Amino acid sequence: MTNDLVPIYPQPPAQVALYVEILGIDLTIDFLLAFGGAGISIPVDPKGKSHLEALVGYEKAKRLGENLHLLQRRVPLAKQWTAQVVRAKGHSISDIARRLHVTDVSVRGWLK
Repeated sequence: MTNDLVPIYPQPPAQVALYVEILGIDLTIDFLLAFGGAGISIPVDPKGKSHLEALVGYEKAKRLGENLHLLQRRVPLAKQWTAQVVRAKGHSISDIARRLHVTDVSVRGWLK
């Protein structure tokens, strides 16, 4: 019998909750890092040509498109939540700061 520890992740903020529901936590983090802060065109029927579909796959891109009316016009940054999740995965504060393009001071403040 193994006793693997499963990280406990913080509750996603409302602006990213639907992304987490559709994409899962890991893919949501990748999605936010790739598209956060920008407007994004999400088609209802992806054609295999977008960066979005390359990142999340056809089915998940389609589900995002079907729920477009529930999403914000710009992809949220959610840096504090992202920092908390990445820290729960065991990454260092310096690594988190580099990934989020912020200072280690900001990361420490978010993790308090």
